[in-house]
Amino acid sequence: MVGIDPGLLAAELIRRPSVTPRDEGALEVLAQTLEGLGFTCHRLTFAEDGTDPIANLYARKGTGSPNLCFAGHTDVVPVGAADQWSFAPFGAVLKDGVLCGRGAVDMKGAIAAFTAAAEAFLDRRGPSFTGSISFLITGDEEGVAINGTKKVLDWLKARGETIDACVVGEPTSATQLGDMIKIGRRGSMTGRITVAGVQGHVAYPHLADNAAHRLVALLAGLTARPLDDGTAHFQKSGLQVTTIDIGNPATNVIPGAAKATFNIRFNDLWTSAKLKAWVAEALDRVDPNYQLAWEVSGESFLVPPGKVSDCLAGAIRDVTGLETELSTTGGTSDARFIHAHCPVAEFGLVGQTMHKIDERVELADIARLVQIYSGFLDRFFGNAPPDKD
Repeated sequence: MVGIDPGLLAAELIRRPSVTPRDEGALEVLAQTLEGLGFTCHRLTFAEDGTDPIANLYARKGTGSPNLCFAGHTDVVPVGAADQWSFAPFGAVLKDGVLCGRGAVDMKGAIAAFTAAAEAFLDRRGPSFTGSISFLITGDEEGVAINGTKKVLDWLKARGETIDACVVGEPTSATQLGDMIKIGRRGSMTGRITVAGVQGHVAYPHLADNAAHRLVALLAGLTARPLDDGTAHFQKSGLQVTTIDIGNPATNVIPGAAKATFNIRFNDLWTSAKLKAWVAEALDRVDPNYQLAWEVSGESFLVPPGKVSDCLAGAIRDVTGLETELSTTGGTSDARFIHAHCPVAEFGLVGQTMHKIDERVELADIARLVQIYSGFLDRFFGNAPPDKD
């Protein structure tokens, strides 16, 4: 049979300018390709009041277990300053063995690679294959992540369908393909402090209450001591102030209000509830007169090394010769929703150009990623080559 060309499929996906929350036909390109391989595709759109409707796709080939799922997203971040790109951001330019365009790395290249790997695996196995391969692809990973992966998982649970293991195709490789797998992620939460004072003339400070001074003291109390020293699988938790907003254009006016925003990336020593208490205690020691609002993007989680990461590491070793690092670094991903349902690991392309101007990937890396995913499928479903000494 004529196999899928993963470079051409990735290019076709890139040509769909699917900036969150728009889909622009990207999921339909994938759905039609998977249907051509015999997958049953469910096109799912979810929306909550006040949020944009999001297109999602769940596709499955087979009815038996285990059901191995590949999860990912076709939505991409905005291109930014388009005039600074050296090629059309959604042109999917193929140049000197490199595929160029927004989403090439994050993560349309990996989606195309897993699709080609699934085709090759199913062709090898033929009717003897009794398990299932599925795809859970959302258009809401780069956005607020309300109407995407989490809703699809809820939909699967409601219909009694189970995912037994999952690979998320995020660009986890750091400097070369295969050097890193993610087996967990730090949690992320954002705090917004508001301090009210009394506005006044700078020459008469005794008649005012400087909100900026009080805010600076509160922030100093938060940043004065470290949260922890890290754990076996996680780096140190960190609190970073991201904005300080006074909104005072006058040089002779004491501000009567001040705001600041900070973000905490935290390891498995913490939960968001524990951190809320830690922050409140640190602030109250300085000044109890403030308001604080929280947004929690996700809790920290760790999937202990097991079958999914072992099979990925073995496949990586077979193709690249590398001994991969099991890591929890980086930002958040939709694995934060999936780990509660089944073991999950994240592995994909080299992420050095993701979200950047001139995002691009070498076609050779996509081809090698197909080999790794294909070898992973053999190992996971019990047809692995013998380990090499």
